[in-house]
Amino acid sequence: MRESWRGTCYTPVLSKWIQRFFPGIVLEMSADSEFQIRVRYIDHVTLVVRDVEASRQFYVGLLGMTEVPRPAFSFGGAWFQAGATLIHLIVEHDRSGPAGYPVEVLVKSSRNHHFAFEVDDAYAAAGALKARGIPLIDDAKLRPDGAVQVFLADPDHHVVELCSSPRG
Repeated sequence: MRESWRGTCYTPVLSKWIQRFFPGIVLEMSADSEFQIRVRYIDHVTLVVRDVEASRQFYVGLLGMTEVPRPAFSFGGAWFQAGATLIHLIVEHDRSGPAGYPVEVLVKSSRNHHFAFEVDDAYAAAGALKARGIPLIDDAKLRPDGAVQVFLADPDHHVVELCSSPRG
């Protein structure tokens, strides 16, 4: 039995992305296939930055991540970790993409490009950020599923969500 994944297993956003970058492709799998890809978790997120030290202050100093050893690549950068989550920073250079928030996106919002870190209490995190004078893109708010989320920008204007799980 074969199933077409187009429009069934993929979200509409992922389907559009696949169609945009791989025109005409139809992803299918056989129920009796010997190998099946199963994503276990996101290993890391890579961000292109202008200033590693400013990013270090944000991710380590503000968000409490730990700097971890980084291989000796031929370009500058740093790696930070919280739990199993890694952030790989690459210093902007002639072979990287541009640093910061995508140029084509004119409005930074919670409904656009972003990544999220789970925290114990997003309301408390929002309060701590405001007390330090750090501007928020969106203040802490309750999602329909009971989780709480707050949005801010890193030094290169990447949108970062801090969220806490529903209580109870």
